[in-house]
Amino acid sequence: MSTIQPVILTADLDVLLDFYSELFGAEEIFRVPAQGPAFYLGLRIGDTDLGLVAKKDPGAGEAPRILLSIGVDDVDETLGRVETLGGSVSGGPKDMPWGQRVAHVSDPDGNPINLTHPIRDGA
Repeated sequence: MSTIQPVILTADLDVLLDFYSELFGAEEIFRVPAQGPAFYLGLRIGDTDLGLVAKKDPGAGEAPRILLSIGVDDVDETLGRVETLGGSVSGGPKDMPWGQRVAHVSDPDGNPINLTHPIRDGA
């Protein structure tokens, strides 16, 4: 289990579960309750845990107060799948001076995500 775990509030668990599973390979590792409609889903992406919590009115339209930065194998390939999975692209991809290729996207609920990958030497 992660020491610090980001948790996203959402009105539609299934939409976000599909988005994070298809785009980042998230695996469901925990569910409350175990049977029936879930209130909480615990996901694992790589070595990190992400929680999704069902909330009827999660406060859509409010300024985001969290930014997820998720390392991927190929920023450009991942970026190409964001919109087909219900997300949106707001910028990138760009090679940054600190040695990462970065693209800015949002999940279907509008939560901001940075897609990142280290730039290989000579690339």
